[in-house]
This record gives sequence, C-alpha cells and structure tokens, in this order.
Amino acid sequence: MAGSTSVVVAALFANGAIAILKFLGFLATGSPSMLSETYHSISDTGNQVFLLIGIRYSGRKATQSHPFGFGKAQFFYSFLVSVMLFGIAGWESAKHGYNALMHPGHGGAGEAVLLFGMEVRPVWVNAAILVGAIVFETYAFVKANAELRRQINEYEWDGLVQAFRETSDVTTLTAFTEDAVALGGAVLALIGIGLTEYTGNEMYDAATALLIGIMLMGFAIALAWENKRLLIGESVPTRDEQRLRKLVRDHPMVSHVDKFRASYVGAEKLLVTLDVSFDSSLGTEEIDDYITEIEETLKSEDDRVHFVYIEPEL
Repeated sequence: MAGSTSVVVAALFANGAIAILKFLGFLATGSPSMLSETYHSISDTGNQVFLLIGIRYSGRKATQSHPFGFGKAQFFYSFLVSVMLFGIAGWESAKHGYNALMHPGHGGAGEAVLLFGMEVRPVWVNAAILVGAIVFETYAFVKANAELRRQINEYEWDGLVQAFRETSDVTTLTAFTEDAVALGGAVLALIGIGLTEYTGNEMYDAATALLIGIMLMGFAIALAWENKRLLIGESVPTRDEQRLRKLVRDHPMVSHVDKFRASYVGAEKLLVTLDVSFDSSLGTEEIDDYITEIEETLKSEDDRVHFVYIEPEL
C-alpha cells in the first residue's frame, strides 16, 4: 500500500505542474499537439486524485455491511480513471487533432512569442515545455516501474505482460501505464512539432494530436478490461491456485481437497474458501485445530491471503 501511495503522489505533483506548462504553451503557440498533451496531463492529474481516493477508501476497516473490507474501492476508482479520464481526454485529443487535419491553418500562428522581454519562436517554447515534461514523467515512471518490478520479483511473474494480466494492484498498474503513455505522448508531440517546424507543414502537428488521442483511448480500453476482471471477482491464476491447493493437500491429516475458490477482495488481498476432507479418525476439536493450522500456513506462504474459510467434509 505504501509503495502504491508514493508512486501516485509522485505522479500527481509531476502531472499537475506539467498540465499547467502545456496549457500555457498551447495559449502561446496554438499547437494542436500541445492542446492534446494538455488534455492528456489534465487527465493524468485527475487520475492520481481518483487513485488516492481509492487508496484511502480501501483502507477503511471492515464493517458489518462490508465484512471483507473496502479493498475493491481501488478497482472501482481505477475503472473510473480508465473510462472517465483516459477515455474523455483521448476522445477530446483525437477530435481536436482530426479537426486540425481537416481544417489546417487554424492551429495557431508561427509568430514569435514575447517571453521575458525577448521574442522567442513558438517551436522553442513548445520544445522546452515538452522536454521538461519528459524529465518529470521519467521520474514518475521510474518510481512506478520500480514498484511493479518489485511485485514481478516477489510473485515470480515472467515480465510486464504477465504482471498486467495477473496483478491485483491496479493502482500501481494504472500509474505505470499512465506514465508510460505520458512519456510516449510527449515524445510524439515533440516529433510532430519538430516536423512541422522543419517542413512548414502543419499536418504533422495535427496528425500527432490525433495519434495521441488514439493512444489514450486504446489504453483506456485496456485498463478498463483489466479492472473488469477484478470487479466481477475473477479467480486467481491456475498456477497460484494449484500452489495453494497443494499446501492444503500435503497436510498429513487431509484426505482430499474437494473444492477450492480464491478471489481478490482488494489490492493484494485474497479470499480463499475450501471444502476439505480430513482423516475420518479425527474428532471435532482436532479438526478445528488443524483448520487453524492450515489457515496460518496459507497466510504465511502467500502474504496476499487475508481471509481463509475451510469447510470440513465427511
């Protein structure tokens, strides 16, 4: 939880400052790419706010009406981020880029901008802002990547693809994705503005704005899909299920594991329920003791296991 929070806070400050700079750049130069990047950074800033709300809400203690706590709040707010923020920002960026392509010549002047008493060409204003954005986004991306890599090593995933499919820490996943897309968007905007300056053709700048919008909408769909599997209670991957099931099955007093169910009820919080057949010679009190022993074994083996319910079978 602490790792996720630090990742989000770092991204929040970086994106807030970048959004203001990009908007000032758009006002000064009228660049379509800069407006798309402004939408992008505004969405990223709102993204972090929603994620922080999700982290705070999910930390509330369990109640009678929510016996497994509020952990799924992170899934819900991450889903809102993907749909409301990434989707809306992506659509607005793509629409603005498309309009600039269809109606060239209305994206802003190439006239010099008065800055600190000196005339500066718009291309240099935008380039300076985007380079600064790349520096800030790189800082946020490095923190998110470090946290995700820690989880990859801890849970022995093959790499980013498997982490994306199997992690329940959607806060870190969303921050990592957002930072990666932000870096890609800033680089694309820099290329588009540079090509427009080099060729004198505003179509490059407009096309870049369209590409940024499409990229945002694409990642919005991918993130929404990943959050959906957690919101509707997808089971843990088969590999993890088999490992936990084997721990129970290998207990000397267990005859058979009849049913095994495991699902996430929060970020890195698993609910595990089992129907277990114990040795027929055991009494009720002995079975209770062994159930407690198995619960402790499962929790010590995998720190994501928070709730264990075992139903003894005859």
